[in-house]
Amino acid sequence: MSRIRIAVIGAGMAFAPHAKSLQELASELEVACVVARSAAARESVRATYGFPVAESVEQVWNDRSIEAVMILTPPNTHLELVRAAAEAGKHVLLEKPLDVSIDRARALVAACEQNKVMLGVVLQHRFRESALALRSALQQGELGEIVSISIQIPWWRPQSYYDVPGRGSKARDGGGVLLTQAIHTIDLALSLAGDVNSVYAHAVTSAVHRMETEDLVAAVLHFSSGAVGSLHATTACYPGFPEQIRIIGSKGSACLEGDALQIRLMDGTQRDSGAPSVLGGGADPMAFSNATHRELIRSFVASVRSGAAPSPDGRDALRVQCLIESILESSAAGAPVAVPVH
Repeated sequence: MSRIRIAVIGAGMAFAPHAKSLQELASELEVACVVARSAAARESVRATYGFPVAESVEQVWNDRSIEAVMILTPPNTHLELVRAAAEAGKHVLLEKPLDVSIDRARALVAACEQNKVMLGVVLQHRFRESALALRSALQQGELGEIVSISIQIPWWRPQSYYDVPGRGSKARDGGGVLLTQAIHTIDLALSLAGDVNSVYAHAVTSAVHRMETEDLVAAVLHFSSGAVGSLHATTACYPGFPEQIRIIGSKGSACLEGDALQIRLMDGTQRDSGAPSVLGGGADPMAFSNATHRELIRSFVASVRSGAAPSPDGRDALRVQCLIESILESSAAGAPVAVPVH
């Protein structure tokens, strides 16, 4: 089977786990080039990974042999890059979030749909072994009907993290803890429990950080299924602890903490697997294995080959971003807010 030719746009902080994954998937794909703005970044890519480099995205759009692009640039650049890629007929694997606002996010998804190219999004928590095991248990009805789900992201980032220009700003990142950190766990929770109909939330900037956007959020969630849930997300919890999804069902409960899964059923069944590692929740945001990135990229490549929709896709990411936008709207209004259809 011929390898898929893919180009990478952006070689910043998010590049390393993707680059390592691309190396490990060399039998399935070929990196046509990595586009980086600075000469130093291009030299680093060449020296560290041995990938070809390019200075201009136009080289990618004009190369018909390139079937897909991976976009790893800051969120406020996504719409224009994705639109250009879609118009050039390239499938897109996009680093989260879709963009800095819900309007730009919707326009981005629409551009891919109108040009009939695939849009995959880097929400890699779905590919954790423990998450796959929990999904299987839910699909088989082991927990029965979901009655409640709680989502906890007690992470830590030092002030030096937010002192980087643009970090945690509305203009570049679109938001704080929700859109940058918690989005992964929220996406996983929604993929397991379904849509949220309404939310009542408080989002604040705590005394721990000097930053423009929120670093602490508490919310009550009402799911379409009738389940009631909660969300607590922060980057102010020193030194950082594993994120957690706890599901209460009519036949038992399950707790996913980091990559550790505990299942406790009313019939006496007990199953434990994995380990509750922090996985990037502490001071070093890149302190995690690239394994889930690799499996997400492998799945995207399989979708490009088969023509099947990637998972997660643009609509999945839009669902998460609609919920995050509603959480912030609820906090600003001091009242419950209906979550729009994505």
